[in-house]
Amino acid sequence: MISRSCLDLLNLLSLDDFRVVSRVPRVMTASGVMADFESDRSPRSESEDAVSPERRIVVANQLPVRAHQDGQTGTWRFEWDPDSQVFHLKDGLGPDVEVVYVGSLKADIDVADQEEVSRVLFESFRCVPTFLPLDLQNKFYHGFCKHYLWPLFHYMLPMSPTQGARFNRLQWQAYVSANKVFADKIMEVINPEEDYVWIHDYHLMVVPTFLRKNFHRIKVGFFLHSPFPSSEIYRTIPVRDEILKALLNCDLVGFQTFDYARHFLSCCSRMLGLDYESKRGYIGLDYYGRTVSIKILPFGIHMGQLQSVLSMESTATRVKALKEQYEGKIIILGVDDLDIFKGINLKLLAMGHLLEAQPELRGKVVLVQITNPARSSGKDVLQVQIETDHIAEEINRKYGEPGYDPIVLIKGPVTTQEKSTYYSIADCVVVNAVRDGMNLVPYKYTVCRQGSPALDKALGITESSAPRNSMIIVSEFIGCSPSLSGAIRVNPWDIDSVADAMNSAITISDLEKHLRHDKHYKYISSHDVEYWARSFDQDLERACRKHYRKRCWGIGFGLGFRVVALGPSFRKLSVDHIASAYRNTSNRVILLDYDGTLLPNASIDKRPSSEVISVLNRLCRDPENVVFIVSGRGKDSLGAWFSPCEKLGIAAEHGFFKRWTGDSGWEKCGLTMDFEWKKIAEPIMEQYTEATDGSFIETKESALVWHHQDADPQFGSFQAKELLNHLESVLTNEPVIVKRGQHIVEVKPQGVNKGTVVDNLISTMRRRGKSPDFLLCIGDDRSDEDMFEAIARPVSTPSSTSTAEVFACTVGQKPSMAKYYLDDTSEVIKLLQGLAAVTSEPKLVCLQSSSEDTHYST
Repeated sequence: MISRSCLDLLNLLSLDDFRVVSRVPRVMTASGVMADFESDRSPRSESEDAVSPERRIVVANQLPVRAHQDGQTGTWRFEWDPDSQVFHLKDGLGPDVEVVYVGSLKADIDVADQEEVSRVLFESFRCVPTFLPLDLQNKFYHGFCKHYLWPLFHYMLPMSPTQGARFNRLQWQAYVSANKVFADKIMEVINPEEDYVWIHDYHLMVVPTFLRKNFHRIKVGFFLHSPFPSSEIYRTIPVRDEILKALLNCDLVGFQTFDYARHFLSCCSRMLGLDYESKRGYIGLDYYGRTVSIKILPFGIHMGQLQSVLSMESTATRVKALKEQYEGKIIILGVDDLDIFKGINLKLLAMGHLLEAQPELRGKVVLVQITNPARSSGKDVLQVQIETDHIAEEINRKYGEPGYDPIVLIKGPVTTQEKSTYYSIADCVVVNAVRDGMNLVPYKYTVCRQGSPALDKALGITESSAPRNSMIIVSEFIGCSPSLSGAIRVNPWDIDSVADAMNSAITISDLEKHLRHDKHYKYISSHDVEYWARSFDQDLERACRKHYRKRCWGIGFGLGFRVVALGPSFRKLSVDHIASAYRNTSNRVILLDYDGTLLPNASIDKRPSSEVISVLNRLCRDPENVVFIVSGRGKDSLGAWFSPCEKLGIAAEHGFFKRWTGDSGWEKCGLTMDFEWKKIAEPIMEQYTEATDGSFIETKESALVWHHQDADPQFGSFQAKELLNHLESVLTNEPVIVKRGQHIVEVKPQGVNKGTVVDNLISTMRRRGKSPDFLLCIGDDRSDEDMFEAIARPVSTPSSTSTAEVFACTVGQKPSMAKYYLDDTSEVIKLLQGLAAVTSEPKLVCLQSSSEDTHYST
């Protein structure tokens, strides 16, 4: 019969723990039967035995493929879509990497044709299509994605029915269902031990949860191409936690800018209570033992594609024609999607202000505005179109003349080649979106202004080394702005400043235009889409490097599912695991932290519960137990709270005060103390308390503690770092230690810590002839790590031949010197109750414990 302790250990395993040595096959030969296993396969050719190439599964809402149906035969033809963002990333992954795309088609495929279309796409393009029913597609994409998530991620709250769509539960369910379809398609083709999955954009944010639920060690990266809003905006989403937890099921999450990453980290901190840290330049979030890495990397353009377009003779011919059409004119160019966030109307108004303020520019300056078709339909798009037309007509009527229109509207779709011709002749490009994820228009403009031999010939440039000029006016609120240090940055809402920027761009010297252009071109050409893909892929590999060094198992239901990952020597402490050692020892030491261990940190009433008092009394009644509360709290509060526990030992203020039982006096630490440093530290703490709402100072006899658990999480953490640095600098020559703990900054004397308490207790017991043979230490924060380190020291002393059972246990799954963990305070109390129950059982003779990892020589 299998013991319960063995079952507990088996429950910690996932199917991923049983790794198949040979590669898991990617082809099913029959329903439920997989080929290519070493044990029963037939002889194979050398080509079949060759190592399979690395593979990346790229998942996006739409496949990088264009579909065309023959009107007469009804057959489908497919070709690559060179304008797709995800198409060119394969160029950065190397020739030995196979890329499989998963996504939907921009076409309505009849159900009867779907199987054949799937076969053709996979064989010819390595594409796996997801076919969504029309109703599901409308609710998922046009409903939840485009009319709810997209506006909200661009900072537009649905304050009224006419301003954005409000949250709709049915559309959210459609979003989840569609994401499940994508995940199912991925699982049809994935080899979870070898393949990497790269998911793109806000349409598919909950796919990682479905994947992680099926394969605990799957290698998943996610890149968000849109902005990620601030926590004040994001927290309005009713399903905010579900989306955050789904993204945290990735190994790497990428953002265009630091601002977007900072907003995501802030949401994780405020809504999930997660802290992040930076190690050697990498930002990481610890999430149930897994490290979720954060990548900040702006998207780039495909240089080769654009340069090939510029080298075409037809492009040069068109550029020459445009140059002649606008001969003698200064061209300001705008290229934008037709939507409410691109600021097209604000740009046109700025052009009107420019012509009003600078009459000499009338007849000389032309704003060419190209508008790409809207990606969704609705009243807001129609309103933008109507307003754009109205403003353009008004400005042309007011400032135009025969043969001259100040504003030229070109309504798309416009080909990449046609856009490149306008980029090539434009003196300045204006991108003044009020909010945008990245926007590559300035990048494409800069490359086109660099030119090509064919363009140089068409434009009459005789020297290939002739200086190239360009000017960029860019909104502060778009992702490419931080990368373009030579651009004129504007607030698009300030129409006067945009008009002034247009005037500056026109009148600035050619030398400065060249210097700005050269700076931009060097950055853009070196940070292209290949660099972006290669960098993200390298970081994804690094983030997944330790997958098989940890044991994993899944917990939670639905979109709350997550994987717990722990080191091979870090395991959950159960009563069954510790009971045998407890029962067969006679000199036991039980050391317990208080806050966060016996009492939840969130508890308002800081007094111990009757349940805690009861279990402590039961343990203290056993004459073979020495039970101590080791806390940073003051002796007066601890002494009063635990007065019902007469035989309980207490070490207060990290051991500065200590008493063995309730009726014994308090003993002071034997170190000589000078507390003059308090006169320096306390005024500084008071300054930070006044500046940080929700913080307060706790004054102890031996220490000063600044608490910020009730302050704003982000601001409190920021102030704690500042206070720590401030106190360390002014107390450098004082005999004190400044430490950060869980929501605290503490100043205390050197030599006073919980580790010293443990050393003194064990030394005292040995002098009394009762060397401990059982040590249990439970704590939850950084100060308790000193205890965990200390209980390992005495048991490693070679002079003793006795055997001690040592159990160092932390509360919560996190990096620790402890070998065991419990999830929360309720589990701590259950464990202590289990040990108290063992006390009443008869002892069994035990020569040697079967748990080798808990035996140490003392």
